Amino acid sequence: QLQLVESGGGLVQPGGSLTLSCAASRFLLDYDAIGWFRQAPGKEREGVSCISSSGGSTNYRDSVKGRFTISRDNAKNTVYLRMNSLKPEDTAVYYCAARLGYCSRYVRDYNYWGQGTQVTVSS
Repeated sequence: QLQLVESGGGLVQPGGSLTLSCAASRFLLDYDAIGWFRQAPGKEREGVSCISSSGGSTNYRDSVKGRFTISRDNAKNTVYLRMNSLKPEDTAVYYCAARLGYCSRYVRDYNYWGQGTQVTVSS
């Protein structure tokens, strides 16, 4: 059973930066794609970014392109989400999730989820 633990959230001013971490309880196998999702109050959970098992393929939702960067260190069983130029609309609980196979932007495709970490962007 894979367990995922997010960390790194917090309160940041608009224009600021945060780096989220997603630590896995076991070795991230070569076929685990990892996605970052977020959920704002009253809204559905949405895909933010995903990285393939090898790290060679990444994708981002349009609203975060050029500001967020996803990366993974399989030796440390950890995936990161670097968030720059944060905006108030980025405020949400951020979740990481794992699935076998390729990246997907759909919540239903992921088998394992972390508990989430709160990101609040406010002055």
